[in-house]
Amino acid sequence: MKPEEIAARLTPLLERETGGPVQIANVRTMTGGATREAWSLDATISEAGQPRDLGLVLLIFRPGGQRAFSARDEFRLLAATRAAGAPVPKPMFVGEAELGRPFYVMERLSGETIGRRLVREERFAEARRVLPVQLAEALAAIHRVPLDGRSGSDPLTFLPRPEPGKSAVASELVRLEAMYRQIAVEPHPAFEIAFRWLAERQPTSSDVALVHGDFRIGNVMVGEEGLRAVLDWELAHAGDPFEDLGWLCVRSWRFGVDHLPMGGIARRAELFDAYARASGRAVDPEVVRFWEVYGNLRWGVFTLVQVRSFLEGLSSSVELASIGRRTAETEWELLNLIEGKGF
Repeated sequence: MKPEEIAARLTPLLERETGGPVQIANVRTMTGGATREAWSLDATISEAGQPRDLGLVLLIFRPGGQRAFSARDEFRLLAATRAAGAPVPKPMFVGEAELGRPFYVMERLSGETIGRRLVREERFAEARRVLPVQLAEALAAIHRVPLDGRSGSDPLTFLPRPEPGKSAVASELVRLEAMYRQIAVEPHPAFEIAFRWLAERQPTSSDVALVHGDFRIGNVMVGEEGLRAVLDWELAHAGDPFEDLGWLCVRSWRFGVDHLPMGGIARRAELFDAYARASGRAVDPEVVRFWEVYGNLRWGVFTLVQVRSFLEGLSSSVELASIGRRTAETEWELLNLIEGKGF
């Protein structure tokens, strides 16, 4: 679809939604991916006779292909998390007929997402100071999102949920081990030990909440003053909220600043204390340790999945090949965590 065609088709929609004249300019393509196109555009709308400029992002879903959520479901997820107080881009409009394919429009934000810059550059020193509390508060807001439509919200029935008769923990372990058994072609003793260790130490918490599923440095947008937005919701599901805390502390998201386990910017205790204050949930470090072991194992399995595409000739991506070299990092970290080192 050409930029001028997008502008022509979206203008009537925005005028209908805003109730006034709209001008769209600077429609340009962004990095999208296999399942959807991403476009940046500038809109000028009229409010009380005064022009107001809006930066917008248009996401058009490609036909076919595997994706976590439909355009409408992803829009509903963003709306629900924003209503709960989580810092996410404001979802503006969702539709299909106007562009001939499912799409939604959200506000465009600016900031840094590259992890190695966030954990190292001096200009983000103040952000690193406040991020532990801001990230904990964002997680607490996400975990407060009602899943069943209480308080007049849209029920998030499309989210993956624990298998009937199984806890959130058991369901996640079953899914991860099935993925591992399908993809692994060579032995990984550290992974086998980790699966056994996790199976014997499953937390008994009955809490089920909205889990972001990929909450980490690299999937948040940060300015010099701190957190601006939580991004990348493709792995969201209903599960144990402490899964997000453990994933945030996985070694691979520290970008070399390994003495600060929480994303290379803070110690675990800072995150736990701030999350307990924001959420009202007491944090058991051993439960988070379980989920950190799970998170490292999960990322290790993901590295096998991604490098398999390269090894089997399905992709020539050097990035996928390099990710395959990181399997050993997760194995080393798993053995250390299981022995209680560094936690």
